[in-house]
Amino acid sequence: MKLEILAQEFAVCALPDFSQVDGSASFCFASKTDREFSLVCTPEAIPANALRVQRGWRAFRVAGQLDFSLIGILAGITDVLARARVGVFVVSTFDTDYVLTAQADFDRALAALAQSGYEIKAQT
Repeated sequence: MKLEILAQEFAVCALPDFSQVDGSASFCFASKTDREFSLVCTPEAIPANALRVQRGWRAFRVAGQLDFSLIGILAGITDVLARARVGVFVVSTFDTDYVLTAQADFDRALAALAQSGYEIKAQT
């Protein structure tokens, strides 16, 4: 399985609403539930109305498009990272999965994944 490193740093934000979110930003993962509004974005795209912000996240994505019938992709990745004691924040899109770790854990996470047979490549 190929994993693609993203060059950007990310921030995870809690928001009161999405009124100040720049949906045209290069990365904008917004989610809304009955309890919260959350956003993952690059630091320069943090909305002024953010209630809480956690900066310093790095990310990689599963390369290519994943078919919905595939089972265990995230389970395999998160199992490796759990054994390496690396916490994750995961975002899924229609095509693939994105795994974020704290900047301080990112190199250790990639090393653990590479040692477990994942192919790591830079963003193209």
